[in-house]
Amino acid sequence: MTDIGANSVLPARREPVTLLTSDGLKLVGELALPLDRDPIATILCLHPNPTAEGMMDSHVFAKMAWRLPALADVAVLRWNTRGTSSLAGTSEGHFEQGIGEGKDLAAALAFAQERALPNIWLVGWSFGTDVTLMHGNVDPVQGAILLSPPLKWSEPAALEGWAHSGRPLVALVPELDEFLTPDEAAVAFGPVPQCAVHGIAGCKHLWVGEKYVRIALTEILERVRPELPEQTWDWDGPMRKWDPINRVLV
Repeated sequence: MTDIGANSVLPARREPVTLLTSDGLKLVGELALPLDRDPIATILCLHPNPTAEGMMDSHVFAKMAWRLPALADVAVLRWNTRGTSSLAGTSEGHFEQGIGEGKDLAAALAFAQERALPNIWLVGWSFGTDVTLMHGNVDPVQGAILLSPPLKWSEPAALEGWAHSGRPLVALVPELDEFLTPDEAAVAFGPVPQCAVHGIAGCKHLWVGEKYVRIALTEILERVRPELPEQTWDWDGPMRKWDPINRVLV
């Protein structure tokens, strides 16, 4: 068994995809699937603010796509929201402060349904949590996990909608987050009785460090694949590495 490190990339079927929005934009994305079997669950990733370098390759989401198809039979769909760039390319359009990005999420959901991806959950991070709250309370979404929610763009009416729907909602709030602390989050999410707010000790807004990535992925899997035992974060099989200097797989 080999320990899974920060740059470990486990086997998966990785497919570049293009999402088409209702207002005619083409979005760059990637679908990662289990290598030789169908997925049991699906995660749609809503990335941090692109005006602060957020993108589909933001590290927690990249590691999610590198690991979870092999470890947990989870499909991971990532995409660059309108106007966002990454190594995969640049999506058409421009940043719209969470408004137009709702059409991006709708396009991703339509794609997931067209591909018959099962048990769809949303995972938003920072800006992506606002997009999730504003636009993600729809079928066939099973529930959502929020990493570092700032509650900057979403309005109280969005929380009221989640409360009314009863969809599961989990807020993972870093203890040292400069935008919203766990105590503040407990108050802010109070109107949503089914929302579990978990403070993450020692963590900051960007979840830097393998320790915190593992915490995030463990918390996510507890909701998306609750029947699985807790991950041990080792792997008995082929493994590649991401070279962050040359930005290639080796």
